[in-house]
Amino acid sequence: MRIRIVDAFTDQPFSGNPAGVLLLDSFPDDTWLQKVAAEVNLSETAFAHPLPAGGEADWALRWFTPTTEVDMCGHATLATAHVLHSTGTATGSIRFTARCGILGATAEADGTITMDFPTSPLAPVPVPAGLEKALGAEAVAVHDTADHIGDLVVELRDETTVRGLAPDFAALKVLSSRGVIATAAAERPDSGYDFVSRGFFPAVGIDEDPVTGSAHTALAPYWSPRFGRDDLVGFQGGARTGVVRTRLRGDRTLLNGHAVTVVEGELHA
Repeated sequence: MRIRIVDAFTDQPFSGNPAGVLLLDSFPDDTWLQKVAAEVNLSETAFAHPLPAGGEADWALRWFTPTTEVDMCGHATLATAHVLHSTGTATGSIRFTARCGILGATAEADGTITMDFPTSPLAPVPVPAGLEKALGAEAVAVHDTADHIGDLVVELRDETTVRGLAPDFAALKVLSSRGVIATAAAERPDSGYDFVSRGFFPAVGIDEDPVTGSAHTALAPYWSPRFGRDDLVGFQGGARTGVVRTRLRGDRTLLNGHAVTVVEGELHA
């Protein structure tokens, strides 16, 4: 079977967030899926298979980190939609069914793909004990997210602080069910983006995820009221970076970005 590695939320190879993508006839047992994801050893590997025509979705979609299955993943969904469109396997809008519900992906005229995800509710919480020490920075505010995400969104003082983080991953691992998203407003209005973020997910086997699409379903509702508009641009990453364009639509958030295939091969397993 064909296996691909796709860099998501970028139009340049070797940047953005890489994801493995396998298109299957059906899902084998979970043990095999997890072994493949561990072998690929990226933050997520996506597995998808087509569904019968006439249903509420066109493809079934699942995502695995090297250590566990997750409920929601933006960059691997973008990577999967990119593979379906670039290979001619699908055209127009694609509907995926996943643990977090029905997700949409539409190819745009400019070569990007727009995904339709559920917006994550945000609940303000006290700063958890040990969080600031683990991050190495003082928190301005902390919000918890919905079950399918399971992240803490932590606003920090400024962009420089976010970019300079060197967290204690072992300490972060016990602070949330999935991860910690550190964020701040962009320092320069001419930077081309509105806010920055970095995502740390040691609880699911990923110390830092370069560009986390699903986190932007929480970052969009967090920052949109602050900027007074629904359309924003987020810049995420440490060593690798990428850009996520967000559009808040009430209980849905649209995520837009480029993707590029960098590896295509054959899986002998």
